[in-house]
Amino acid sequence: MSSKQRVRPGGRSARVQASVHTAVRELLEERGREALTVPLVAQRAGVTPSTVYRRWGNLQELLSDVAVERLRPDTEPEDHGDLRSDLTAWAEQFLDEMTSVSGRAYIRDALLGDPDGSNAGQCSAYAAEQINVILARAADREENTPDVETAMDRIVAPMMYRILFRPAGLDAAYARQLVTELFGIRGKGDQ
Repeated sequence: MSSKQRVRPGGRSARVQASVHTAVRELLEERGREALTVPLVAQRAGVTPSTVYRRWGNLQELLSDVAVERLRPDTEPEDHGDLRSDLTAWAEQFLDEMTSVSGRAYIRDALLGDPDGSNAGQCSAYAAEQINVILARAADREENTPDVETAMDRIVAPMMYRILFRPAGLDAAYARQLVTELFGIRGKGDQ
């Protein structure tokens, strides 16, 4: 089974995935990425190397699968009372997390072990889900909201491009600028 296939919650498959993911995280912290091997991960996880190879194919695909899981948000975005505040706080937090040393490593691993692009799509879906929560709350407050793809294109896409290719100068002010520009663009067509 490749990392592209979803695992049933519970059962042996889920236990293997959890133990292997835990082993990877522990070994990365203890020994670093360069020392990581499939046999070492398998030994720590209590499975055979063939189990790891059969499920993930190689170390890079395993690291990619672990990275995608680590990039999954733990909680819904905080409610700050209005759309602009919610998007600004979320964008600042997203940028902070993705530009951290561990965030950059997870992004790199998620993309490098992803020949068909499905892990990148899953990471994008995580961001879209978070923005959807923010937009739904704003709609419930009867605020005028952009569609999720516009928010992704104007906030998430530029941040990810900069994180990957031009990371210098990324800070909370940049995240705020993107949200301000989204509202500026929306304001022209909404008035």
